Amino acid sequence: MKELVAKINEQYEVFAVNAAAQVEKGNKAAGTRARKAALELSKLMKEFRKESVEATK
Repeated sequence: MKELVAKINEQYEVFAVNAAAQVEKGNKAAGTRARKAALELSKLMKEFRKESVEATK
């Protein structure tokens, strides 16, 4: 589970950097990277939820 949390943190950093570049500088490529990171983050969050529920059983 620690590895999963580390992956989530890593993906969030990628998202934050690219989203900021899109908003502040209008960088379209950064927007694409931010959306990709957000999609991956969503998948990781679902996996976290699944593992978290299993851990509490």
